[in-house]
Formats: sequence, C-alpha cells, structure tokens
Amino acid sequence: MTAPSFAQAQAQAASTVTTGVMVILTAKAGVTRDQVMAVMPDEIRATVQLYLNGKIREWYSRSDGRGVVFLFDAKDPSEAHAIMEGLPLSKLDLMDHEYIAVGPLLPLRLLVAKP
Repeated sequence: MTAPSFAQAQAQAASTVTTGVMVILTAKAGVTRDQVMAVMPDEIRATVQLYLNGKIREWYSRSDGRGVVFLFDAKDPSEAHAIMEGLPLSKLDLMDHEYIAVGPLLPLRLLVAKP
C-alpha cells in the first residue's frame, strides 16, 4: 500500500460510520451456572422481544460456553448499553459486557478511492 493511500484510509477512518454495536457478554467471576439459568427464561423472552423489535440483528452463543454475543442495531455503544441495562441478567449484575462499535470495512474504501 502506498503512503498516500494509507494516509487517505486513515483520514477516512476518522469519519467512520457506526452501523451497529457488538456486545460481548461474559459471566462475571464467581457467578454460577445455576444463578444464570434461574434467570434465563426471562432473559430469553426479553432478547426475543428485542429481536422482534429490530434492536438485535444477530446473536450467537460463545463457543467457550461463558456467554453470548449480540450485534445490536444501535448508533453507538451508549445506546446499546441503555438497552442491555433493561435485560434481566444485567439488572441482577451477573454478566460483564464489552461494547464495540462496528461499521463498514474501511479498507474497501481504497477500492473506490480516486487515484
């Protein structure tokens, strides 16, 4: 990659559009499976409702069995955080959350950039 193209990509990165927020949920240290499972019926109903309302785009189980990953249709992490705070597992403070804003793949801009 040439220096001008890289610089151009960096400049465009500063104006990245957030199209969603990935939320990674992990059970807090010391929280037992029984504690989580006791809340799961309410948690599942609430997350299904968020999906039906268009707030959750995708959802996955973590392969390590320690939580889930949601892709929210949110404009920034604070919006996703506000949604998460309403869920039963969050209300009981049983999970840690990591919020990551995501958007279009920036290197693709180089394909359409004018030389």
